[in-house]
Amino acid sequence: MKRIFFTLVVFCLLLLVACSSSKGVFDANHKYEPTILKKDYQLFRNILEEYHPSLYWFTPKDSIDYFFDRGYSQLNDSLTETQFRNILLDVVTKFRCGHTSVYYSKKYSRYLDTARLKVFPLSFRVTPDSMMVVGNINRRDSILKRGTVVRSINGMSTRHLTDTFFNYLVTDAWAINGKYQTLSNGGNFGVLYRNVFGMPDKIVVGYEDSLGQENLVTVPVYDPSKDTTRRALSNTVNQNRGERSTPRPPAVNSVRNLQIDTSLSSAYMTLNTFARGNKLQKFFRKSFRTMDEHSIKHLVIDIRRNGGGDAGLSTMLTEYVIDKKFKLADSLYAIRRSGSYNKYIKKHIFYRGAMFFVTKKKKDGKYHFRHFEKHYYKPRKKNHFDGDVYIVTGGNSFSASALFVKAIQHQKNVTIIGEETGGGSYGNTAWMIPNATLPNTGIRFRLPLFRLVMDQDAVAAGRGIMPDIEVLPTAETIRLGIDPRAEKIKQLIIAKNKLTQK
Repeated sequence: MKRIFFTLVVFCLLLLVACSSSKGVFDANHKYEPTILKKDYQLFRNILEEYHPSLYWFTPKDSIDYFFDRGYSQLNDSLTETQFRNILLDVVTKFRCGHTSVYYSKKYSRYLDTARLKVFPLSFRVTPDSMMVVGNINRRDSILKRGTVVRSINGMSTRHLTDTFFNYLVTDAWAINGKYQTLSNGGNFGVLYRNVFGMPDKIVVGYEDSLGQENLVTVPVYDPSKDTTRRALSNTVNQNRGERSTPRPPAVNSVRNLQIDTSLSSAYMTLNTFARGNKLQKFFRKSFRTMDEHSIKHLVIDIRRNGGGDAGLSTMLTEYVIDKKFKLADSLYAIRRSGSYNKYIKKHIFYRGAMFFVTKKKKDGKYHFRHFEKHYYKPRKKNHFDGDVYIVTGGNSFSASALFVKAIQHQKNVTIIGEETGGGSYGNTAWMIPNATLPNTGIRFRLPLFRLVMDQDAVAAGRGIMPDIEVLPTAETIRLGIDPRAEKIKQLIIAKNKLTQK
């Protein structure tokens, strides 16, 4: 009897586990009914209209209303989460705010972490004029090699593809280089292709041959579910999600690094983030002490992969190289401290409390962060760097990186080299950025609460920070693995050293 009872208990437990497992299986292709989508969409619109301080900064209100209405009109059929997210992204990009983005639900994100989805086989360096191969899953491919110029994919020109994908990529105002860079990051191009067009088994690539003529080649997509080898990409998560910026390397020394070249009396500082947790304060103190001990005359600060982070850390770096006192912002304000939809905003109590203590309502009806509007920072005296400074920028230079570059942009000993920053030269909408969650689909979106204007005179331009010397990659430099920006800086340093030796 005991054995029969034990067998029955085990059978019941297995049955319960099986039932719970079947209920917990996530269906990525589940479609939400229009009534559900419309409820979430209306809430999405209401939250943004009530809290976001910059919906109409670069796009007039009547146009934003039109885009909101257009998105709503597309909800008459059932849609998957990806399809619904695409509609939300199409609306969000019209705000021209690089800090406002739309994420999958937590369940869908967990699914992507382990899903063995088909992967677009190529990655590109995308520019306004061309699209060049920088990665190919098929390493034996003798045609689509690194540096190969691609003109079309499945009959669609590269211009048509980029114009289409730009509808799902955020950037600050018209800092368009940020969008080109996002398409060039990791597997982002392939993720967008799958989300917008679907992933076929094969793609037809139009490429430029050695004579400059366009030829076609058909290549298979990578299907990890059929591959028993270890050829899978190391950045599978990035291939699945397609986040805005390049993933932060896990090793601290990959995030920030300093190399000294005594022969050229130069130092090369790589700084891929201003995020906390990377011991940057200690790194800055040690780095500038080391440079002072070696009497370094030339400092290169490479922030082309720096997506931002803590403004306090970017300010600390600024203090080591700037030659005058400076402010972070001409203005920094929110349009409200609280609202009707607080329960959908993560940690809203924390943000409300913080805003209560640090902001004050002014005559314009806005809640100003007066400390940063009034406070001037001063150059550091100890180990301050007074030599030549070369800042390497690119489309990934965003948020706090743009704050740093803007503060020292016109300083006599500073030269900006590379490409337009992805962060605006005028300011951004950021500072406090909670996530809001739509209750029915679980889709999340970032909700920046403050508008920061670094330079009120630059608002009309609406571009990123432009380099003093523009240096762009070419098919040849990509093919040869040459960094043209580093080469240009080396030439400048050598020329400067020759002048000082005369």
